[in-house]
Amino acid sequence: MAKYNDFSPESQQGWIHELARAEIHPDAERILNLGRPFDPQQVVEESTIDFMMELRERFNEFARVFNGYSENATRFQDVKIYSVAHTPADFMVFRSSIKLMVTHQAHGVIQIGFAQHVRGNMDVNGQNRADAAGNPIAGQSQELIAQVGPFRDVWWTFQGEKVTPEQVSRFYFAEFVRVTREQKASRGGNQALIEQIRSLLEEKGINL
Repeated sequence: MAKYNDFSPESQQGWIHELARAEIHPDAERILNLGRPFDPQQVVEESTIDFMMELRERFNEFARVFNGYSENATRFQDVKIYSVAHTPADFMVFRSSIKLMVTHQAHGVIQIGFAQHVRGNMDVNGQNRADAAGNPIAGQSQELIAQVGPFRDVWWTFQGEKVTPEQVSRFYFAEFVRVTREQKASRGGNQALIEQIRSLLEEKGINL
């Protein structure tokens, strides 16, 4: 007999526990209106918060590991994650005076973008955000769009393709680190490059 190895883990089976509780207490469910009709707008709103919270959890974990190499910010500036005031799930990533904002701007839409002009801009699948003259567009955001499936499930898309919190957080965290590194290097000039070369050589046991 075939076995299904992709059965949902316990943390993703909350619905079946609620179903069983309603079976035991049907009158309570009716009085409390727990079995309310399907509301796609509410489902999308809940999915938006869940998706953004998972993004933040992953960003926090990436930042924790990444910052562990900085030795209390002596080797490079730490990446910090902050909440955005008066919002349920919006947050920003901060380093070198640059902010990457992750915000819920509209129903079923999550926007991700730099809050100020930087030397480069996020590049997804080779598509640079630039004006007619080829200059990067300051403050340009990219959008994740929610879609409701035929079985009342919600998935998130970028340019029409399904994406996961792991994919999104990994890509944008890496891009943010690269952009803030370039910004710092451009301000420091040749001296910053010399220090980087010296540090790499010392790690390999070569002292200048």
